[in-house]
Amino acid sequence: MPNRHHLTEFAGLPVVEFPGLDTVDHHHQRMVRQGIPVPDPYPPHAALAAALAAPGSVAWRLRTEYPHRPYRPDRYFSDEPLEDASAYARRFSEEVDLAAVAALIIGHIASEHHDPGTDRALAFMLDIAPKLTALRSLFFGEIRRQENEISWIGHGDLAPLLAAFPDLAEFTVRGGSAGLGLRLGEHRGLRSLTVQSGALRPEVVRDVCASPLPNLERLELWPGSKEYGGGSTPEDLAPVLSGEAFPRLRHLGLRNAEELDDWIPALAGAPVLSSLHTLDLSLGTLTDEGAQVLLGAPAFRGLKRLDLHRHYLSEETAARVRAEFAGAGVEVDVSAPREPDVDEYGGETHVHYYTAVSE
Repeated sequence: MPNRHHLTEFAGLPVVEFPGLDTVDHHHQRMVRQGIPVPDPYPPHAALAAALAAPGSVAWRLRTEYPHRPYRPDRYFSDEPLEDASAYARRFSEEVDLAAVAALIIGHIASEHHDPGTDRALAFMLDIAPKLTALRSLFFGEIRRQENEISWIGHGDLAPLLAAFPDLAEFTVRGGSAGLGLRLGEHRGLRSLTVQSGALRPEVVRDVCASPLPNLERLELWPGSKEYGGGSTPEDLAPVLSGEAFPRLRHLGLRNAEELDDWIPALAGAPVLSSLHTLDLSLGTLTDEGAQVLLGAPAFRGLKRLDLHRHYLSEETAARVRAEFAGAGVEVDVSAPREPDVDEYGGETHVHYYTAVSE
């Protein structure tokens, strides 16, 4: 699932992690301890050296772990003082030519358990913003499930972060079930906005729709689960569906959506559909009921690509969707079928459909 693995590529660039003293390569350590010959240079170290020589050729990841135990060549862990997040960030700003960095991933900046460190990461980004003159792509909160559940990743108001980077073209944020603020001021540079959440609050969806982003071409929202504070409806997204909010929009993603079938009729009659190239409804709870609306609405046949992967369609319905959309010239993805969970209790049968990223 998307939040179980680190990205290996971002903004079309390979990802290189700036090493914290606590996140050195453990496989390399084990080889050294066991006396196994180690290639020289060791591949991850060679990648880091190349990235330092050409900082704009990679997407940099900043990430720490808890506890912060510095590595020393003479022993596995040292008893020296821990490297805190501020020291790690300071080393990055001193060792990497910030003016050349084009893509940046902010991950888990921990200081204690269950604290993803997003407040410290935000303060650091605002501090170095004047030096990141070439930054065009930013992923804020690339935190894996092993590090923090997606609903535990707390964000505050991120409008100042976007304002600090007026030339930013691509912004992705993960988390923010509570507290996330995305009522943005005018941002003419932004082309792509992605909000990954296990439960995207309706007010956040409305704030995104109300943000003046005249050049936005790609919007991806993860409505998530009502149980964790989601519950967005098509009415919350009405300015986008009408085509009025973002007139240059060509890609719309409603991924990881609970009760996705309820969104399909609203999308079928949405004026924005006629200008979209891609509609991404993956990772959600699409069933045969929603698929029947997709099949019966001619407006969907004007898309170039329809992504439905990770769904709850029957084999027969998935085959029909594949055949009919392919016949209309639409590239369609109906891979990764799922089976619902079925429980028997209280003398009744209960069927449960879950989004891909949930808890």
